[in-house]
Amino acid sequence: MNIYYAVTFFILGSVLASFYGVVATRLPEEKSILGRSHCLYCNHTLSWFELIPVFSFLFLRGKCKNCKKKLPVYEPLMELSCGILFSLSYLYYGFSYSFWVSLILISLLFIIFVSDFRYMIILDSPLVLSSLLIFGLKWFYYGLSSALWSLLDGAILFFIFYLIGYFGSKLFSREALGGGDIKLAFVMGLLLGVPHAIMALVLSTFLALPYATYSLFSTKEREVPFGPFLISALFIVFLFLDKFSSILNLFKF
Repeated sequence: MNIYYAVTFFILGSVLASFYGVVATRLPEEKSILGRSHCLYCNHTLSWFELIPVFSFLFLRGKCKNCKKKLPVYEPLMELSCGILFSLSYLYYGFSYSFWVSLILISLLFIIFVSDFRYMIILDSPLVLSSLLIFGLKWFYYGLSSALWSLLDGAILFFIFYLIGYFGSKLFSREALGGGDIKLAFVMGLLLGVPHAIMALVLSTFLALPYATYSLFSTKEREVPFGPFLISALFIVFLFLDKFSSILNLFKF
C-alpha cells in the first residue's frame, strides 16, 4: 500500500508542478491560467500527449512537435523533482499534519522559485491560499486556540519584516524587502511560530549570500530575489524542526 500511495503522490506532484509553472508565469503577465498550454515559440496548442509530465519531454526529445525548437529543460526537471518530493513526503510522514503541510510548502517552493527568479514577484494568491490551508490544518489537528495563536505569530513576523523593509529602505535609499517577502513572513510565522521563523530568516540570509555575491560581481545586479531563499529556509526548518528546537533550547527560547 505504501508503494501505491508513493506512486500516486509522485504522479500528483509531477502534474501539479506543470500547473505551478503555468501559475508562476501567467499570473505575473496578467494572463488567464485557464487557457490551453501552448509552445512558447510557435504558439502550437499542446495535445494531451504533449502534456504528460516528464515523459512527453523524453518522447519528443526535448523539442516542440510543431516547430522543433528546443523546450526549456527546467520544466521536466520541475515535474520530476516535485513528484519525488511529494512521494518522499508521504513515505516520511504518512498521512499526518506534517505531510499535508509539506505538500503546501513544496507547492509554494516551486511557484516562488519560478515567479521570483523570472519576474521578481511573489504572487499573493498562493500565499493567501497557503495561509488558509495551514490555518485550517492547525485548527483540524490541534484545535482553534492553537490556530488562533498561530495567526498572532504570523502577524508578529509580518510586522518584523515590515520594519526591516521600512528601515532598510530608509538606510539604503532603495527597497530592502519586497511586499511579497513581507507577506511570505506571515506564512513563516503562522507555520513555525516566532522563534523558529526568526531562525528561518537567519538561515535564508546564509542561503542567499552565495547567489547575491555571484550576482553582484558577475552581472553587477543589485536586485536579488529573496523569496526563493526564504521559502527554502522555511522548508528546511520545518523538515528538521526537532533539530532547530534543540538549538533554540540551548538559548532557552
